[in-house]
Formats: sequence, C-alpha cells, structure tokens
Amino acid sequence: MPLLEPEPDALRPTSRTEGPAPDRVPDDRATGTPEPLRSELTALLGADKVLTKVSDLVRYASDASPYRFLPQVVVVPEDIDDVSAVLSYAHSKGREVVFRAAGTSLNGQAQGEDILVDVRKHWAGVEVLGQGERARIGPGTTVVRANATLARFGRVLGPDPASAIACTLGGVVANNASGMTAGTTRNSYRTLASLTFVLPSGTVVDTAEPDADERLAETEPALCEGLLAIKREIEADAGLVARIRAKYQIKNTNGYRLDSFLDGATPVEILRGLMVGSEGTFGFISEVVFDTLPLDRHTSTALLFFPSLPAAAAAVPLFNAAGALAVELMDGNTLRASVSVQGVPADWAGLPKSTTALPVEFRAPDRATQEAYETAAAEVLAGLELVTPVPSVTNTFTRDAKTIGGYWKARKAFVTAVGGSRPSGTTLITEDFAVPPGRLAEACEALLELQTRHGFDAAVAGHAAHGNLHFLLAFDAARLSDVERYAAFMDEFCRLTVERFDGSLKAEHATGRNIAPFLELEWGPRATELMWRTKQVIDPDGVLAPRVVLDRDPRAHLRGLKTIPKVELIADPCIECGFCEPTCPSEDLTTTPRQRIVLRREMMRQTPGSPVEDGLVEAYGYDAVDTCAGDSTCKLACPVGIDTGALMKGFRHARHSPREERTAARAAKHFKAVEASARLAVAAADRISDRLLTTVTRTARKAVRPDLVPEWLPQIPGAAARRLPRTARAGASAVYYPACVNRIFGGPGDRSLAEAVVAVSTRAGKPVWIPDDVAGTCCATIWHSKGYDAGNTLMANRIVEAAWGWTAGGRLPLVVDASSCTLGIAHEVVPYLTTDNRALHRELSVVDSIVWAADELLPHLTVRRTVGSAVLHPTCSMRHLGDEAQLRAVAEACADEVVVPDDTGCCAFAGDRGMLHKELTESATRKEAAEVTARPYDAHLSANRMCEVGMDHATGRAYYSALLELERATRLPGPAPAPRGR
Repeated sequence: MPLLEPEPDALRPTSRTEGPAPDRVPDDRATGTPEPLRSELTALLGADKVLTKVSDLVRYASDASPYRFLPQVVVVPEDIDDVSAVLSYAHSKGREVVFRAAGTSLNGQAQGEDILVDVRKHWAGVEVLGQGERARIGPGTTVVRANATLARFGRVLGPDPASAIACTLGGVVANNASGMTAGTTRNSYRTLASLTFVLPSGTVVDTAEPDADERLAETEPALCEGLLAIKREIEADAGLVARIRAKYQIKNTNGYRLDSFLDGATPVEILRGLMVGSEGTFGFISEVVFDTLPLDRHTSTALLFFPSLPAAAAAVPLFNAAGALAVELMDGNTLRASVSVQGVPADWAGLPKSTTALPVEFRAPDRATQEAYETAAAEVLAGLELVTPVPSVTNTFTRDAKTIGGYWKARKAFVTAVGGSRPSGTTLITEDFAVPPGRLAEACEALLELQTRHGFDAAVAGHAAHGNLHFLLAFDAARLSDVERYAAFMDEFCRLTVERFDGSLKAEHATGRNIAPFLELEWGPRATELMWRTKQVIDPDGVLAPRVVLDRDPRAHLRGLKTIPKVELIADPCIECGFCEPTCPSEDLTTTPRQRIVLRREMMRQTPGSPVEDGLVEAYGYDAVDTCAGDSTCKLACPVGIDTGALMKGFRHARHSPREERTAARAAKHFKAVEASARLAVAAADRISDRLLTTVTRTARKAVRPDLVPEWLPQIPGAAARRLPRTARAGASAVYYPACVNRIFGGPGDRSLAEAVVAVSTRAGKPVWIPDDVAGTCCATIWHSKGYDAGNTLMANRIVEAAWGWTAGGRLPLVVDASSCTLGIAHEVVPYLTTDNRALHRELSVVDSIVWAADELLPHLTVRRTVGSAVLHPTCSMRHLGDEAQLRAVAEACADEVVVPDDTGCCAFAGDRGMLHKELTESATRKEAAEVTARPYDAHLSANRMCEVGMDHATGRAYYSALLELERATRLPGPAPAPRGR
C-alpha cells in the first residue's frame, strides 16, 4: 500500500437515524455479478464492456422513478454486434434484458433484475441530412445536444420534454415523450421518418431500406404473419377501430400504439409505429431519423394570472385558436410553493389560494408574423378577467429573453419546489395524465380534492393546451401505511381519470411499472389482450423488459418501491432525476453526481460493517471522491440545486489526516515562498526531458499516492517571468490581480498574459494597476478544491482583506485574469470569511478579465488584424459566472469565424486534478476534442491557464487566453505579430 493512503473508513457513514432498510442490497450480492454470468459475458464481450462490482450494480439500480431493482450485471455495448450478442446470449440462457440510456424515465422502465444494458455511452451522434430537414441521431444523444446542432440550420426536433438537458433520443422515442409544445402532432410518432432497431431475436431492421419488408419476411416469417393477423383482426372490428382513433385524439402513452396497425400497411411499417412508446420491450433502437421542424426564433411570452382555475381553463382554447405554441398551467399551491426557487418573485407567497397562472408563448419565423400573433393575443387579453394580486404580476406579453427565461424557470419550478421541499426520507413520484382539454378545470379540481383527501400535498401544473396535467406524490416507501395510502390513491385516481373523464392514465411518461396494472382499466379487455398478443408475436420468449408495460399482477406497482435514507444535508433533497449527469466530467469514467448520492444512500440502508457496505466504501474513494472534478456544474443542472462537488470536497476533507491539514495550512501561511519555489521548480523542469519527468512522477505516485503527487504531462507550460509588468496606481481604472497560476506558469507567444491585460487596458484608455504585494496571495481555490479547510479559511480571509485595501474599499473593480479565481474570490470564499471580512467582501466588485475586456475595453479598441477562425473552450467557472457571452464577444473581435463546440464541457483539469488523474480529463474532453480536431483552426481560445493546459493535452492543439489574441489583434501597426500555436 502506498504511503499516506487515506483511511477508507473515513468515508463510512458514522450516523444512521434508522435501522437497516427493507430494500437494502442483501449480503449475498456483495461480490457483485455471480458466476457463471460474469465470466460468460466477459468472454463474450470483453472485460471493459461488463460491469460487475457491487458498486456498479447499485449505481445502476436507481433512476428518476420511485422504483429500484438491482441488476445481476451491467453491459456497456459499443455497437449493434455487441447488442445482438447479448440478446443471443439471453435467448440461449433464458435470461432477461433491459435497456437503459439516460435513466430519466419516471416509471421504472429503465430498470431490470437481470442483464441491464447501458446504451448511452457509445451511442451518441448527430448527422444533419440535406439542409437540416432531417437528422440521423444516435439513441444516446440528448435532446439538447441534437437541437444545438440543428439550430445552426434553423431547425429543431418536435419532442421537447422537460428533461431535454439529460434525456436521450432513444428514450424519447421508446417512451413517445413529448413535452410543452409537442402535443399529438409534433411527438416522435408523428415526426419520426425512420429508425433502425434490433429485434429480440437479433434481427436488425432499418425501416428506411426499400427492401426492408422483403428481408424481414425472409428472416422473421412468423413475426410478419402475426402482425398482419392482428392488423386484420383490428380492422374487422369497426368499434375497436373507432375506439383506438378516439384514444389518440388526446395525448396517450399508456400501452402499445395500436394505431400502428391502422397506420402501417406492412409489417415493417407496423413495427416502425409500435417501436414508438414500446419502452424497450420490442427491441433496441440503434438509430433514429427525424423529420425536423422550423426553429422559430421570434418569441412573445406572457405569464397571465387568473382569479380561479375555471377562469384560466376557459382562456386556454382562446390562446390555442390564436396560434399559441405553448399554454401551460400553474395552480395557486404551485405558485406559492415556487418562491423557494431562486429567481421566482418572493411576493408570490402572498397569492390567494385560488389564483391560477397560464404561461403563454407564441413563436414566429419573422417579425411580421410575430406582430400578427401579438395582435391576436391582445384581442384575447382584452376579453379576459385577469388579476394583479401582487406587485410582480404584469399580465403583459414580452419579447425580452431574460424575462421570458424567468417565466419558464417559474413554470419548471414545480418539480423543484415540491420535490426539493418534500420531507426528508420520502420517495417522490411524478405522475401525468390527460383529459379532453375542455374538461381541464374540472379535472384539476377533482385531482386537488383527491390529493387532499389522501393526505398528499395538493398541487397541479401541466400542458394546459393539450389537457395534460402533472402532479407529485411524496411518501415513505419504508412505511407500510404510507405505501397503502399511495395504493389507495392510485386506485381511486385511475378510476377517476378513466371513468369520469375517459382520459389517458399516461400522457407522455409512458406506461411503466406503476401504470401497467391499470392498463386494462383504460383500454378494456379486448384491446389489452391484443397488446399481450403483440408482445408474444415480437418477443415470444419474453426476453425484453418483462413487467414494464404488461403485468397482470394488480399490485405490481407496489413492488420495488425504493426507500430514500437520509444522507448528508447538502445531498438529501436529491430526487435522482439524472439532470446532473450530462454535465459531469466523470460521467463516462466512473460515477455521476446522481450515482454518488445513490451509492451513499445504499450505504445508509446497510447494517454497519456489512459486506455490501464494505464493498461500496472501498470503491467510493476513487469512483466518487478522487475522480470528481469539483467543478460543481452539477449544481447548475440540478432542479433542486444540489452541489455534489461540494459534497465530494467534504469527503476529501474527511480523509485528510491532521498532519495533512497542518501541512496545507502552513503552505497557505507561507504561500509567498511556496509560489516562488513552484515557479523555480517549473523553470528547472523546463530544462529536463518530459520523458524523465514523467517517469519520476509516476514512480513517486506509486510510492506515495496518486491523489497527492501530480503526473508530469508534456503540455505543462514553462515558468512565468519573475517580475510582473510595472503599472501605476494613480489614474488606474481598475486593480488588476494576476492569479497565482499565471504568476507561476507562463504562456505561449511573445507576451505574457499580464502584459497583454495591461497593454489592452492602456490602449482602451482604462489603465490598470497591479499591486506590489500580490505575491503570496491566492483565491483559495487550491485549498477549497482539495478540502483543506484550515488553509482555505486562512487564504480566503487574506485575499479579501488585501483586495479591500487594494481597491480602496471597493471603489475600484478588482479584475482577475483566471475565471476559476474570479469565481473563487467573488463567491466561493464567502462561507469561510469572518463576519468582519464578509462585510468587506460585500463592498468588492470582482470582475473577470474577459468581462472587463468585453464590456469596458472593446468599445474603445481598434481591431487592426484578425485570424480566420477561432474555437473556444468556455470554462466551467464561466458557466457559474454567466460570462460565456463575453468570451464570445472578445473572440468575435479577433476572428472572422468563432466556433463553440456542441460538446463543450468541463475539461476536468481542475487545477491539478488532470495531473493527478489524467484519465479524468481524457474522458471528460473526449467528445469536445473530437469536434475540435475534426478541422483546423487559427486560434484556440479560453480563459484559464490550467484549463488551457487540459485542452492542450486533450487535443494536441495549443490553447491560450482570448486576451492574448485581443492584444495581438489591437496592437499598433508594425511587423504583424505571428499567430500563436495552432
């Protein structure tokens, strides 16, 4: 064992408020995947595609649903051959297979108890066809990622689920997920041009192939005849045909799409329809081709307040008729609860209970159409009974993007407010259903009464334009009485929806495990039996996802409900939705924020010292703590604002020995000497071969521990100059603080970053002053990111006191030349400040140098030369600060073409973490690097030196600060400075 190896027990839970949970992973699963399953799949696919540790099984056992099923093994296939091999194996061994992509589905349809297949990691990609009229998309591609590519062509996908940031197109199609605007005309069933899928038998079908039916008839004759027989039977029953057509007049994802037998003339055409909404029970969707829709960029939106639900509901058809693309609904309880979400007006807390709001949005392709829509909307408004019960209510349409964003943030706060404020330890269920739009108000009132009567918080929101309502239920799955209360509610709710409203028990979330027992209640015995027959025809051996859509057990929805043990306060509100995962740098390497919390919860379920807990704790150090970049972008994506990065930093602190903490504190206390020594060491290293330095550091990492000794990388820059540029305090427009990373490491080109900042500021007539005593100060991020609390506290207070003095008590802005340091000084130091220093901090104006350049310098600079193209790497700190637009503005002044890769994300270099665990940066940047290296660029620009080093390592291209390029572009006439490394 290496020296200074952290004690694994430091990560073991120290307090449990309850005994072992009834759904804890049993001790006999502690060894992970059993034999011979483990060795057989490893031999079939290779060890790198088969996950077998108990920690792997546990992290895949949970998703956004209220259910939890532990798989026997997790397989990560790379191509269709791998998928076919798994299906063939399952057939031969009598095993079951469930496909999982993003894990954002809400009804347990992505969970299995045998072989779970992860079809996200290797299945992403977007190919735009023609001028964007169609797009070929991999099933592991998120909706947001696909739309980012399509936006350049003025196109967009029809489905727009609220989980678009995380959900993948394979899941969207498999669930026929729709969203705010899709309704029944823009969903997957209506906009899918073709798809390629693998049947349970292993047969691959591409519905776009001209001879697809001929090939299918040769390989699957029984399947083809079975589908055509069901088609003939349905078409012979006029009453059944009418019922099927009527069921899809409103949104409906409950059961299989029986209208596929009416819309499709051939087996392949029928299968193309049946695959939509089949929830992985008919096959694996390996590729989809969508007919895209125009992206109308001219938007007019209002948030309108009504005195009652009936009054709001009466307005919905009027806005639909006026051409509104979206009409949403928020009841009074939802509005009042939403004030807990940042950005929602505080005065909503005083809204009367009966108040109801409609967010209404029109989108147009041009200004003339937008004005026509606004005229129509004004005519509707003139006849409405609107109220202004609190000052923040305006009841007017706006084109302002920021205001519109605020409206939709308030609408989406439904899950945030209710889910985040639910009692600790309770499971959250998100339900949706649909009724004829004309009965919207009646359905809302009936639902609220039902929720109240069964003891659940009463609140409702939804897609009013389509009669699609959403509500949440929170209960403790560890308490039998709570489970029975949920069961009683579901029985009555399903009867109410079907018998009173003839509605859909699932409008857009798909059947899943919690509605499967109620399928026959909605569809009746005849149609339901046809669904069973369809499953038998396509999957006669029942290999794929049993019990997900079809289940004859009337209490199946109560099986596998997951308990939610209390964990650390910062993570306890987690609803396991998975929105955090696409933004996480370690997503494809080890674990995601959701999985880190899921693993923690399983530890809490266990008996202290159980074999399962031992296995989880042993894996958690590297899989969760060490490979967390600590960038906290998960907090930005999380609907309840959880910062899992902060949780991991806390665990790093817990693993430190007192000796380590003292050493880190001494380094902070004597940082001036540390800084000078580091610069000398970098300068010395510049004279030694990279190969030797790599060998030496790798040896040291084995002797000590990888998380303490960085590995030398060839991309590490040389040392910075010993002296900073000379500047004057008199007449300075701002105080310039060169970050310690830029005082230690140099940059490419003929000028340092400090020289560039000073030069461009002077040229713009806004000179900056560098204090003489910046050496020895730091933003404290070094200590903060590693969990060294004493050192962090010391340095945080030192920099704030110094900055307050430098800026004359905040009268001048403090310009910082590294985005992570800007974030550190502006925000991250605050919790560690003394009361007096918090008061000083409030007086400071901390400005990133990119913002300083974009907002203060560019208007006064003359650009004298540009490069042809520049690719940007916006840092994760810039996302926190909201500075990405300023980086683009600076780049656009310097380059004729500016590109931000669609797959840009955190580089995970995180100071030195990319040197401690270079595999983290390599994994985090894989997709972005592929985009960048696919073509040449004249400049590769960013805003943080170590992020630039990380991108150098990832791409083999030389990244540097956008301010260096700005200095070159605005330099006075003379010999043209050469562009920097490419």
